[in-house]
Amino acid sequence: MIKASYEILQPSNSQSFLVRKFDKLAFDAPYHFHEEYELTCIIKGSGKRYVGSHMEDFASGDVVLLGPNLPHCWKLEAGEIPAGQASAIVIQFNDAFLGSDFFNRSELLQIKNLFQKSGCGVSFHSDTQAEVKRLLLNLVEEKNNFKILIGLLEVLQCMASSDEYILLDQHRIVAERSSAERERINPVFAYLVENFRKQVSLDTAAGIANMTTNAFCKYFKKVTRKTFMETIIEYRLNYAIQQLVQTDKPISEISYESGFGDVSHFYKMFKAKMNLSPLNYRKRFMRNITSAPKKLSA
Repeated sequence: MIKASYEILQPSNSQSFLVRKFDKLAFDAPYHFHEEYELTCIIKGSGKRYVGSHMEDFASGDVVLLGPNLPHCWKLEAGEIPAGQASAIVIQFNDAFLGSDFFNRSELLQIKNLFQKSGCGVSFHSDTQAEVKRLLLNLVEEKNNFKILIGLLEVLQCMASSDEYILLDQHRIVAERSSAERERINPVFAYLVENFRKQVSLDTAAGIANMTTNAFCKYFKKVTRKTFMETIIEYRLNYAIQQLVQTDKPISEISYESGFGDVSHFYKMFKAKMNLSPLNYRKRFMRNITSAPKKLSA
């Protein structure tokens, strides 16, 4: 049975935090969580990013800071990225890696505020995204531990002083729950992440949470502010939207690949969310692409 894995991280004796560069292996990790903060920068690859109850497309350059105990994973689109053409830089640390009071100093107030925001997951964009990627590419090649430490603080300050970000799981549905509640709800989201494109069973989800179906439905709505079925449909529609704009697959094929067993039901749900049919959504997207002003080459 799929569960949200709890990960225990062990920095080496020479470092108080982890700096690693992963290949495709980074994207094979299951929906998991740990007590450390995590900064992830996607160097190559695209697909879906899952943070708490939030799902969104990601692409090369994606920069996200996650707070402690916030479940997450990045999933590549099947067949889209050849072997060896997916990679990410990941930094993991706890808030006391420089001492329990270090980030309470007035000079570091912005970074402390950044840590508070990270409980939702923070995704950076525009110039900040590009600058963090540049800093991390330099950092991962650095051999001197002192310079690595200074480099991490520079990265944190770059993000902390930026307003070019969005909060992902804004209701902090998962991260701010008690440990007992996280043990109950995290495996349910892990089940959804791994299975929403297939047949999803309410009975199975309730069983994962060790609850009756009626109790589970009430509990899930209380925690997420959405019904179980609304959450499944949202996952499926988000996946379908990505397929509509990134592939030329027929609508019926996208419908089935996204988990909708009935094409007419897919059309109905899609139009209710987007106020357009899937076909018209794709056409509008393509018109916007072709009508966008072309950049002049130097």
